[in-house]
Amino acid sequence: MAPSGDLTSSALQELLRDGTLAGSWALDATRTQVKLETRHTWGLAPLHGVFRQVSGKGTVTAAGDVSGVVTVAAESVDTKNPRRDKHLRSADFFDIANHPDFTFAVDGASPSSGGVRIDGSLTVAGRTRPASFDATVTSVDGEVWLDGELRVNRADFGMTWNFLGIASMRSSIVVHAVFTRQ
Repeated sequence: MAPSGDLTSSALQELLRDGTLAGSWALDATRTQVKLETRHTWGLAPLHGVFRQVSGKGTVTAAGDVSGVVTVAAESVDTKNPRRDKHLRSADFFDIANHPDFTFAVDGASPSSGGVRIDGSLTVAGRTRPASFDATVTSVDGEVWLDGELRVNRADFGMTWNFLGIASMRSSIVVHAVFTRQ
C-alpha cells in the first residue's frame, strides 16, 4: 500500500494515545538506510557514506510510551573509498576491534512541529551521549517510516583524529527507518 502521508504532530499524538501503534515493532533492515554525511578537505568537499548492516526493534505501550534500539555495524561503513573506510574502522574513529557497533537507544518520543522528537542516547566507540532529533513519520499499512537527521560532533565520542584539520568535526547521521509490526 502506498504511504498515507506524513503524520502531523496532532495525528501522531492521537495514534499514540488511542493505542493504534501499541505493540512490538521490528526494523526492516532491507528497506532501512543509515547514512553518514560530513565534509572534508577543509570543508570544501562533501563526504557521503552508508552503513550496510543495521538492525533494531521498538515498543509502543498502550499509554503511548516509546522505547527501542537501533544497532549499526560500524564495520559496514561504505564511502566508496576502501582506504578511507579502513581508516574509519580503525582506532582513530570507530575502533571496531573494541566497539563493533554503535547504537541509538530510544527512551522517548514526543510530538514536534515536524512530526516527532526522538529522545535517547547514542553510543559510538564505547562512549554514550544523550541525543535527540526530529523526524517525520509516515504511516503505511502495518508499517511506520521515520525520516530524520541526527547531528553529532565526533569529538564527543573521542574521535579527534584530524590530520592538518582536513576533516570536519561535525557530521550528520541521516536515517530512513522502516518498522513493521511484529
